[in-house]
Amino acid sequence: QAEGAIYRDLAQRRSGEEREILLALADAELRHEAHWRELLGEHARPLRRGGALRTRVLGLLARNFGSVFVLALMERAEQRSTYAADDDATSTMAADERIHGEVVRALATRGRARLSGTFRAAVFGANDGLVSNLALVLGIGATGVSATTVLFTGIAGLLAGALSMAAGEYVSVRSQRELLEASTPDPGARHVVPDLDVDANELSLVYRARGMSPEQADARAATVLARLEPEEVQDRPGGRDYEEIGTAWRAAVSSFFFFAAGAVIPVLPWLLGLSGSAAIVVAAAAVGLALLGTGAVVGVLSGAPPLRRALRQLAIGYGAAGITYLLGLAFGTTVA
Repeated sequence: QAEGAIYRDLAQRRSGEEREILLALADAELRHEAHWRELLGEHARPLRRGGALRTRVLGLLARNFGSVFVLALMERAEQRSTYAADDDATSTMAADERIHGEVVRALATRGRARLSGTFRAAVFGANDGLVSNLALVLGIGATGVSATTVLFTGIAGLLAGALSMAAGEYVSVRSQRELLEASTPDPGARHVVPDLDVDANELSLVYRARGMSPEQADARAATVLARLEPEEVQDRPGGRDYEEIGTAWRAAVSSFFFFAAGAVIPVLPWLLGLSGSAAIVVAAAAVGLALLGTGAVVGVLSGAPPLRRALRQLAIGYGAAGITYLLGLAFGTTVA
């Protein structure tokens, strides 16, 4: 009941083919519901008014953060189906759930491609801001300098890091798009096919360069030349958007603001007037919670266990900050 309600809720927010696919998944869940109702008989309970709490929460996520988050969660739910080991479930139902997982994975992949470019820059920026600025303020704080010095060092690290990240993301994404565009086949090349020398068969070189064996390339080229039609010789259409990479400006802006948002968290204790060990503990705890959050979000979107990704993010962040803090202690002792 819950899965069917979620698919119908998602379908209301989509159109065209995706809407039809989601409604078909909801219909499949209705068939499964009918199976269990028949077995339960009078013991079957009606769906609660407003739906289950999980359904309402997923609907809220879909409305505010986009369907890709919900689809990623539904993908994991379908993968965890116990129908294959349930004696009361049919083999058809177990097969349905397995296929549903692949259908939802394909739908989620579209959303991940649209999101991945900007999302990568955002997650990388936030994580880098959290870790680098925490390491900076902990390292400086461990040397024994004043709280004011730590505060202004953190603010300087925030501004310098955010600007550096934005510039780096812009150059990186722009360069990657330019490299890919340079490798895209020329769409105008197909128009000269009828003028090629049949005996020289230059067209076969195009297909060989794209990975075909000499025999396959010659056969393909011979077929095209025999028809003498301006067949498109490109394997993919020109002018791709490369949405999985994102645009340079979006990546730069996203990276700047998310780095700044992450980098301000380690500085907050000093902004609020704390100093010494108390400020260090509060900063480490706040950054730890933020690292757990970013790791969990990445886990959800990638279809991986959120807790495992969150703990991995926490371990990496604390590891980097801890090393810098120990170096600060060493330098502080040396200076003293």
